[in-house]
Amino acid sequence: MISGAAQGLGRAMSLAVAEFGADVVLLDLNEEGLTKTAETIRSLGRRALPIRCNVSEPEQIRAMFSQADREFGRVDFLANVAGEGILGKPEEISLADVEQTWRNLVLGRFCMCQEAGRRMLAQGRGSIVNIGSIASQSALGRSHIAYSMAMGAVIQMTRELSTEWSSAGVRVNSILPAQVVNPSLEKRMAEDPNLKTKFLSGIPTGRMGQPSDIQGLAVFLASDASSWITGAIIPMDGGNTAMNAGGTRRYPNPV
Repeated sequence: MISGAAQGLGRAMSLAVAEFGADVVLLDLNEEGLTKTAETIRSLGRRALPIRCNVSEPEQIRAMFSQADREFGRVDFLANVAGEGILGKPEEISLADVEQTWRNLVLGRFCMCQEAGRRMLAQGRGSIVNIGSIASQSALGRSHIAYSMAMGAVIQMTRELSTEWSSAGVRVNSILPAQVVNPSLEKRMAEDPNLKTKFLSGIPTGRMGQPSDIQGLAVFLASDASSWITGAIIPMDGGNTAMNAGGTRRYPNPV
């Protein structure tokens, strides 16, 4: 089960696990994108169940799980990808926008984990991956206050769930992407010509992330190959968090 499956990281994860043998429940608000992802998965010979679901709404999440129960009868892997952060300066952002960001990124992810966790605990096994952000561990500035607070909560939620559930066979981990190219980020970079240069100055690999960069991690964490990996907070950032703010890459371009 993967949210945000219509595009970007969610689509990439969906295709990766399907390629390695999984049937997939696909969640998103983008019905056209969902249909395309489902068609691609079916072309691989796997089953796909696309469901339009707003992951900030617990009622929709619970209804979706009931539908998935009828179709598949179990859930072995959950990837929480979907959820929008609302930008705003700390002194200006409305409390309504802060609350909505929390619903999008924290409440929705917890409800997804809770519903999946109940089923995984009953079957004695399962793996959950919460997509976080490097913003959970270091400040981004640029009006990310609500987003960063929410992502910090996602990381601590991952640690707590792992501590509670891992002895019962349910593993919970988190992946922290840095700047992965997607339509929203491309729009922001187009509006601010200096933004891409700013990003690249802090990424030792010298390139932006691509959705496909998550595929190996997705398959690894979904499978028994990672059976002793739980509570892990894994950067996927081209070396961003490893590099000191005053650090300098040895080579100006990738070699």
